[in-house]
Amino acid sequence: MDYSELGRLADKARENSYCIYSGFSVGAALLTAGGRVYTGCNIENASYPAGICAERTAFSKAISEGERRFTAIAISGGSKGEAPQDAYPCGICRQFMNEFVNGNEFDVIVVHSDLSHTVHKLKELLPYSFGPDNLNK
Repeated sequence: MDYSELGRLADKARENSYCIYSGFSVGAALLTAGGRVYTGCNIENASYPAGICAERTAFSKAISEGERRFTAIAISGGSKGEAPQDAYPCGICRQFMNEFVNGNEFDVIVVHSDLSHTVHKLKELLPYSFGPDNLNK
């Protein structure tokens, strides 16, 4: 799938965001190795830590459907109802993604206000990461 289209899907997913506290809507579109796309949005909660980010929503949907191989995620975020602004995944989302992907191969696509995008490897955004390979098995 073309990353521009993945970015558009992420931006569309923002429309479903439940962000009544921050007003900052985020959408994500996760691409599997098989070419399937799972979308997610941020879902806030009055008990703030109980909320979930768009990236983890997309991953959770995919994982709950049996997916385990992922190639890229596009992220679009910004004030509700306005053009997107650069929105990078938070630290928790970076760590969460690291559990399921090879950081040297997984692309993180950040959608800009004009719907163009920048591509980063997860490894760039989470250097010196800790993951499954660090644990004694």
